Amino acid sequence: MFYLLISSARTLEMGRSMVYPLAMERDYVLYLKVGDEVVHKRYVKWGMGVVVEERRSEVPGGFCYVRISFRDGNTRVFDNNLKSENCCYYAGITKIERKK
Repeated sequence: MFYLLISSARTLEMGRSMVYPLAMERDYVLYLKVGDEVVHKRYVKWGMGVVVEERRSEVPGGFCYVRISFRDGNTRVFDNNLKSENCCYYAGITKIERKK
């Protein structure tokens, strides 16, 4: 989280400063979450995959990614930001929707 440091003459005399959190605007839209089942359209031989980890940067413009464990035994990392042209959705990762 980002903070704005504000010092006034009074707080400087006392040797203290006041800290106020700044509002951060999210510049990403997430596609997958942990537990989602997926397949890759172009690499069907990988088999079905399950999202095992999701990370998002708290720095504006930072990366958001997911780790997907596939049936072929490999774990692969993909961009998870729908606002990015490198998002796993555009690369061919498709969610498997289960009927409840």
